[in-house]
Amino acid sequence: MDERAALGVLSERLSAAGDDCAVVDGQVLTTDMLHETTDFPEGTTRYTAGWRAVGASLSDVAAMGAEATAAVAVYSAPTFDETDLLAFVDGARDVCSAVGAEYVGGDLDDHAEFTTATTALGRTDDPVRRSGASPGEAVCVTGTLGRSGAALELFEGGETERANELFRFEPRVRAGTGLAPHATAMMDSSDGLARSVHQLCAASDCGAAIESPLPIDDAVDAVASDERERRELGTFFGEDFELVCTVPEADLPAARAAVSCPLTRIGTTTADGVTLDGEPLPDRGYSH
Repeated sequence: MDERAALGVLSERLSAAGDDCAVVDGQVLTTDMLHETTDFPEGTTRYTAGWRAVGASLSDVAAMGAEATAAVAVYSAPTFDETDLLAFVDGARDVCSAVGAEYVGGDLDDHAEFTTATTALGRTDDPVRRSGASPGEAVCVTGTLGRSGAALELFEGGETERANELFRFEPRVRAGTGLAPHATAMMDSSDGLARSVHQLCAASDCGAAIESPLPIDDAVDAVASDERERRELGTFFGEDFELVCTVPEADLPAARAAVSCPLTRIGTTTADGVTLDGEPLPDRGYSH
């Protein structure tokens, strides 16, 4: 079975599962695992790997509208190279610093390929879950879409410096806390915009009518050969770690004022179905 099927099996045993983080006594907790062959293309620096791996977990904290407090990571590789190890830790520390959290250590282990597992903690008294949306609300997304897809194209083309820059995203922790008083539902876009909208709608028992133009990153335009590839990278590729949220119409101006990054309205929640420009939007995105 694939990752989604496995999650479906586990949800039958773990009633509290289903959001980006677990919530325990005012704290949020999340964990992620990334592998060299599936998550770090050739040319990814260890600094970028540390930043991106820890950033992925911090993005989950952001999706709950929580303040990020701390993160740890497991670093596993066939051998321990001092330069690589220190670069990874520097990346992990710097991404934590960027969102006001602290990198506090982790574990080391031998493994056949470079692998890292990360855990992040946050704090909130009122977490934003995926399940609070209702018909008639604005569907919004922070930032731009397709950065990671564009980076993959650049890695494959040997433009590793620019690709590493695109891979080092800033987790939307500050945006998440700013949106928390206004958003009825929220999650991050790690699985891609299309799948994230489907997941949020399923959790909230509603639908969504998404409309073009979507906020596609300029980097996508630089690598996409045509409109089909542009749509693929921006809508389905995933791993961008932006926030997808729903906001009541009356709260939309205040929500935009509460964040320093762009907050683009991309549609409206409906009673059922998920569409893009009136056509069914496939439930497709990033998966392991």
